[in-house]
Amino acid sequence: MKIMIYSTPSCTFCVMAKEFFKENNLPFEEYNVASDLEKRKEMVQKTGQMGVPVIDIDGSVVIGFDKGIIAKKVGIKI
Repeated sequence: MKIMIYSTPSCTFCVMAKEFFKENNLPFEEYNVASDLEKRKEMVQKTGQMGVPVIDIDGSVVIGFDKGIIAKKVGIKI
């Protein structure tokens, strides 16, 4: 399973999402779209918007930190 999170350092929901992945031992790649212009463009192309976090789980995109949807996509019961 490949998890990518597009985030910014000041985003509370981004921090919550990353903590959720860490607590559940789910490795993820993090992209700071505040400083990485290429990843920001990639995120906007995937979603059409600038809001973060954008979480890509094996090509399935979740916008925002929706714990229930994310847990379901990664196969965790909460």
